[in-house]
Amino acid sequence: MTDQPLSAPYGAWPSPIAGDVIARDAGWTQSLVMVDGEAVYWSESRPLEDGRDVIVRWRDGGLEDVIPEGWSARTRVHEYGGGAYAVRDGVVYFCRDSDQRVYVGSNPVAPEGARYADLQIDGDRIVCVRERETSPEHTNDLVEIVDGEVRVLASGRDFYSSPRVHEGKVAFLAWDHPRMPWEGCELHVLEDGELTLIAGGVDEAIVQPAWGPDGELYYCSDRTDWWNLYRGDQAITALEAEVGGPLWEFGESYYAFLDDGRIAVVYSSGGIDHLALVENGEVRDLELELTRIVDLKSDGSRLLFVGAKPTQTSRVLRLDPDTGELETLSSVTRSLIPEAYVSVPRSVSFPTTGGRTAHAVFYPPLNPDVVAPEGELPPLVVRVHGGPTAHVGSTLRPSIQFLTSRGFAVVDVNYGGSTGYGREYRERLRGTWGVVDVDDCVNCARFLAETGEVDGARMAITGGSAGGWTVLAALCFHPEVFAAGADYFGVAELAGMAADTHKFESRYLDYLIPRELWDERSPLHHADKIRAPVIVLQGAEDAVVPPSQSEQIVAALRENGIRCEYLLFAGEQHGFRKAENITRAAEAELEFYRSIFDR
Repeated sequence: MTDQPLSAPYGAWPSPIAGDVIARDAGWTQSLVMVDGEAVYWSESRPLEDGRDVIVRWRDGGLEDVIPEGWSARTRVHEYGGGAYAVRDGVVYFCRDSDQRVYVGSNPVAPEGARYADLQIDGDRIVCVRERETSPEHTNDLVEIVDGEVRVLASGRDFYSSPRVHEGKVAFLAWDHPRMPWEGCELHVLEDGELTLIAGGVDEAIVQPAWGPDGELYYCSDRTDWWNLYRGDQAITALEAEVGGPLWEFGESYYAFLDDGRIAVVYSSGGIDHLALVENGEVRDLELELTRIVDLKSDGSRLLFVGAKPTQTSRVLRLDPDTGELETLSSVTRSLIPEAYVSVPRSVSFPTTGGRTAHAVFYPPLNPDVVAPEGELPPLVVRVHGGPTAHVGSTLRPSIQFLTSRGFAVVDVNYGGSTGYGREYRERLRGTWGVVDVDDCVNCARFLAETGEVDGARMAITGGSAGGWTVLAALCFHPEVFAAGADYFGVAELAGMAADTHKFESRYLDYLIPRELWDERSPLHHADKIRAPVIVLQGAEDAVVPPSQSEQIVAALRENGIRCEYLLFAGEQHGFRKAENITRAAEAELEFYRSIFDR
């Protein structure tokens, strides 16, 4: 820190947060926490190791990788994966990214020619979801693997998830086109070859079935507008908050059992996660400073999870719920982002179309070494999350601090359709994608400009995947609002997207937009309305939003004489995983904004 602050325009501030910090400080993210006796395991992404995912074991205070050096443990089922490993009695079973087979050590224990996910160990068998490449689309089923041989347990449905085994019974979720699992799915139990429907349906979304210590089947359902925890038909929680979330990836966990009969739950309210105990029929919050809590597990007396907060990136934590003692298990080095430079966000709610209210997380510019000229307002970057069925919270994201420390304001928008605010809010996007999301992002930007937070003449919009679609649509249909756009592997045209994308989302558009409106909503068909410069960033191996989507919009913009920069990243899929590419993308986006805002 300098003694005397430098005077510099917003957006041109010097910053100690270099582009590589984004990969180095936030890249080692953890997920899929598991407990096996005294040991704790998790999956850890490592951009500095060519983007691979490693299974890590914590035992007796020491850490070690438990898959072969250079290997990556990742499944591509549904393309988004999850549930890539399981552990029992110290033996780790995992899906190897390169061939998608299940391994123990360096030995395959599943046949070639298929993908596997959501692994569950039951004696000498592995129960899991299998996905095979067939025509016209992949075939999914529920299988068991014994001595390298596969036997089908359930088939005939378009999708399966969350197999959970107890005393020979297998609980699982299933659903069919055109639904996504958060629209509606069914919870079944398979016993002695007989199927029993437990819960769910066309308009009820179930997540995380689990057998409790009492032998009863628990699950989360949104039958009352909010996801809550149930045992049979009995509501264990009745919160106007979310004990659950959209099933984008396998293996996520929102509750865990303690040996004394209490149940720990994570619930989301207003974009903030809370940890609570269900005891004596009441829900009691545990006071933590964390704002993001995921992958909740228990060793019987303590709780294990991944936690983060506005001044701290994610890490694996262990909590004694009675004493409040909180330990960090994952490897943590000194943050590369000095706390003095961290812009702590605040939640904002703003008026939007139709007299409704929408929500966002706002990060003001912050750098203790610099002051802006008196009377100047900062440029704004509006961030649009993907999904679109997802949400953002207020945790430390180096990619945001990279901008705020340089004098940009940033706002993360939880537009209508986002999770975390109940089913009604989530269903605002039914049939209205390209309208509600766009209106909410535009109205959020206008709100911040009108309230004097930002410079309304210097506003940009950025987003990836479904967020990239919203970026392009906002530039098309509200060309007067944003001076620039950054599109990360975004959807540009719907008919081609439906034909080229993967099975899991191939009918998602049926929910988001009526087919007769596809051309009317597709940014590619209105590219002539875009007036602002655009930077487009795309993974060359993306199977979710293929490169053809980006290539078409780039060609259209260039033909129309609009400045358009295009960066294609070799070896990347849907979302960038390699450190050098994460760094290059961040630096390119920043320089693009500066060139437009004369900074």
